[in-house]
Amino acid sequence: MKFQEKKVSVKSAITILEKNRIEVNTDEAIIILDLLYLIAKTYKKTDCGK
Repeated sequence: MKFQEKKVSVKSAITILEKNRIEVNTDEAIIILDLLYLIAKTYKKTDCGK
């Protein structure tokens, strides 16, 4: 799944995860970011009818 506007780069995500002792490669970081963007997009659509 590709999102047009991403505000967190893959490199930044890897750095943040490494600070929390989670080691991921580039492909895994992309999957994690895609999941988080999908959750955020879904939540925004169903946010209490707002």
